[in-house]
Amino acid sequence: MIVVTGAAGFIGFHVSQRLLDRGDTVLGIDNLNDYYDPALKNARLEKLRSRPGFAFEKIDIVDSSAIARLFNQQQPAGVVHLAAQAGVRYSLTNPHVYVDSNVKGFLNILEGCRHNSVEHLVYASTSSIYGANTRQPFSEHDNVDHPLTLYAATKKANELMAHSYASLFHLRCTGLRFFTVYGPWGRPDMALFRFTKGILAGEPIPVFNEGKMIRDFTYIDDIAEGVIRILDHPAQPDPNWRGDDPDPATSYAPYRVYNIGNNQPIELLRYIAALERSLGRKAKMELLPMQPGDVPSTMADVSELEAAVGFRPKTSVEDGIARFVEWYRDFYAVH
Repeated sequence: MIVVTGAAGFIGFHVSQRLLDRGDTVLGIDNLNDYYDPALKNARLEKLRSRPGFAFEKIDIVDSSAIARLFNQQQPAGVVHLAAQAGVRYSLTNPHVYVDSNVKGFLNILEGCRHNSVEHLVYASTSSIYGANTRQPFSEHDNVDHPLTLYAATKKANELMAHSYASLFHLRCTGLRFFTVYGPWGRPDMALFRFTKGILAGEPIPVFNEGKMIRDFTYIDDIAEGVIRILDHPAQPDPNWRGDDPDPATSYAPYRVYNIGNNQPIELLRYIAALERSLGRKAKMELLPMQPGDVPSTMADVSELEAAVGFRPKTSVEDGIARFVEWYRDFYAVH
């Protein structure tokens, strides 16, 4: 049995679907908070609940006793930890929520794994962890000590905490740095959702850095595939790791981090153009400066992921956006 935290969330929903597709038993947990419209979370959950092999418990990962009880009762073989307080900009105004969910909550998951012999913990990190780094593509072997937001700092903390548990308790831990995930059932606070809603309503859409932002947009199916392949590939100690020249991506302990990105970064304006084509409408763009905490460009080096599990994301932005628009029109009955 696999525990998926944040199962009613965007990535958690898709990962749970894929696990169920291949016959796994999945226990989803989520606190169903109102960071964005809970109706969308409940709709995802309804789809999952209709499938054999899926069970759900409404639990907040910050509740240490509830998490301890669940792990003790269920004894999962693996854990995919995707519950977190998401959103870079939200962390500028609500910092305490990030420490509660992303640090305290993660500690509770680590403790649950440690005390119940979980075979592999796979957890979500983020491309935001690269912070002030400018050499691209971003590599897992690069130092990542200069986060630009508290959100990124909490995800860096997760990687450090995971390493300590891998070292102390031989808990196999793998962190996945996701690069700008998009697709059907996505989060309403993310750009594609907001752009689609604005264009269909004939309203101006906010375009930061005047659309010159470059992002490694990664389609949700590619993310889910990568997560599951990594789950099946537990982290192993690296026999070549050396303390006098420490590699941040590996360890003497059973610990790894991987990028999952499309490896085909594009300018935001091309992303919007693909959306315009799919919608059959032109966008009214409000060109704005860069926001605090944003970076001008992201690009993932995914050679480590490919070497480990023989997979690299490949869905084009044009195909991915077309699939999102098809879902959006159907779900919201907008034509």
